[in-house]
Amino acid sequence: MSDTATYEVTYGDDGKVLVSSADGSAPAVVEPVDGHGCHSGGTMADAARKAGQSELLDKFAADYPTGPHDQPQSMCPAFGSLRVGLRMRRTATILSGSACCVYGLTFVSHFYGARRSVGYVPFNSESLVTGKLYEDIRDSVHELADPDRYDAIVVTNLCVPTASGVPLRLLPDEINGVRIIGIDVPGFGVPTHAEAKDVLAGAMLNYARKEIEAGPVAAPASGKSDRPTVSLLGEMFPADPMSIAQLTAPMGLAAGPTVPCREWRELYAALDCGAVAAIHPFYTSSIREFQAAGKPVLGSAPVGVDGTAAWLRGLGDAFGLPDTVVATAQNASLPAISSALAATAINGTITLSGYEGSELLVARLLIESGANVPYVGTACARTEWSRPDAEWLEAKGVQIKYRASLEDDCAAMEAIKPDLAIGTTPVVQKAKELGVPALYFTNLISARPLMGAAGAGSLAQVVNAAIANKDRMDRMREFFEGVGHGDTAGVWEGAPNIRSDFRDLNLKKLERAAKAAKAAEMI
Repeated sequence: MSDTATYEVTYGDDGKVLVSSADGSAPAVVEPVDGHGCHSGGTMADAARKAGQSELLDKFAADYPTGPHDQPQSMCPAFGSLRVGLRMRRTATILSGSACCVYGLTFVSHFYGARRSVGYVPFNSESLVTGKLYEDIRDSVHELADPDRYDAIVVTNLCVPTASGVPLRLLPDEINGVRIIGIDVPGFGVPTHAEAKDVLAGAMLNYARKEIEAGPVAAPASGKSDRPTVSLLGEMFPADPMSIAQLTAPMGLAAGPTVPCREWRELYAALDCGAVAAIHPFYTSSIREFQAAGKPVLGSAPVGVDGTAAWLRGLGDAFGLPDTVVATAQNASLPAISSALAATAINGTITLSGYEGSELLVARLLIESGANVPYVGTACARTEWSRPDAEWLEAKGVQIKYRASLEDDCAAMEAIKPDLAIGTTPVVQKAKELGVPALYFTNLISARPLMGAAGAGSLAQVVNAAIANKDRMDRMREFFEGVGHGDTAGVWEGAPNIRSDFRDLNLKKLERAAKAAKAAEMI
C-alpha cells in the first residue's frame, strides 16, 4: 500500500474482508490469518502468497532451503535478527507482530543481555486489513528517526504482518539522515534463528554497498588497516577473531570486521576487504552482497591441524600469494595446534547436534582431539560454504544430517549410546533420562574458542569432565527410578487421571486434517 492510497473495507456475505481502493478498482479478498504463527506452517505461507509476498518467500526458499526436515525446532527465528540489531551501536529496533511473540522475543533478548528497549507497533484485525498498521509503523519510524541518537532503525515484521502483506518495502530509505531497514522474518519462511541473523546482516550489507557505490563513506572508528583484510562472517567467540589475526599475520594479511557488525561504519570496512571467510556457512544473503561487491568467499575455518592448513592454503589462493608465504604461515601455527591437541586428548564416542551453524566445525575439532563422532545433526541447510567440512567429516565416516529434527538427534543418540551427547536442551534432557552424560551445545560448547591453538584445547576439559560423570549419571538414574515418566512423571499419591478418550478424539482430528491436506494437494 502506498503512502497516499486510501482504502475502503467492507464485508462479503461469507464474512470475508473486502478491501477496495478509492479509485474504484475491484475489491481484493483479504484472507483472515489464523493466528497460529510459525506453527501453522503452510497455512501462513499460503496467506502470505495471497497477500503478494510470493517473491519474498521464493527468496527465502532459495537462500534457506528446507528439508529433509522443513522446520527445525529452535527458538523463534526472529530472535536471531533481533539480537543482531540490539548488539549494534546507535541502532533502534521495532517489532511488528502478535503481542505474545513480541513479549517472548523481548524477554529473551533481555535475558541474553540487551541493554536497550525494543519498540513495538501493536495491531488488531481492523488495522491489519485496512493498512492502518503500515501507517502506524511509518509514523513510529518518523517519530524515532533522530540522527543525534541513531544511525539506523530496523523494523521487523513477524509472522502475522508478513502473512498479511504489510509492505515494509514502502518505508522511506532514510529519514533525517537515519537509515531505515525493513525486513520480514516469519517463522514459516526463515527456518532458524541462526539464518535470521543473515536476513538482517544481508539487508544492512546491501544498504551499505549501495552507499559506497553512490560516493565516499565514513571511515571506521578504528581506522583502516595498512594490510589487505579478511572479513569474517559469523558470530564467534571473542577470542577467535584474534586467533585468526595471528594466523594470517605471517601472510601479510589482517583480520577485518566480523559480520554481523557492531556499528554501521564497520559494514563499509567489511565490504572493503580482499576476501571473505564464511566461518559460519549459512550466511547466504550476506555472501551474495560480498560477491556483488566482487569479493571472493572462502568456506570452512581454521580449526584443528587439517582445517587450519587447508584454510590458510585457500586464503593464499584467494589473495594470489606464493606457496612459500602460505607454507610460512602454516609452519608458524600448525606445530602449536598439534601440541595442544596432543596435550588435551578426548577419548570417547560423542553425538553432536545444534542449531548455531558451527556444528561441523566443532565436530572436526573433537575428531582431531581423538574423539569418535559418528553423528552430527545441524538445523541449518547444506551450502557450498560448508562443503569442505562435510567432505572432511564424511571421509572420517561421520553421518551428517542437515535440517535435523529433534527426533533425528534423539534417535541417533539412542541408537549409538554415546559416552557423551552434545545437543540442544531437549536432546540433553532425553540423554540424562537415559543416563547418558550430556552438554548443552549453545552455552557450553559454542561459547568457547575454536580457532587456532587457543581452540585446540578449549573443548577437552569440559568434554572429558562430562564423560567422567557417567557413574554419577547412573546413580542419579537409579535414585529416581520409579518416579514416573511422561504423564506419570513426578511423585503421585494416587494414579494420575489420564483421559485416553480425549487423546483418541484428538488423534482422529489430526488424521482427518492430514487426509484433507493430502486431498487438497492432489486437486
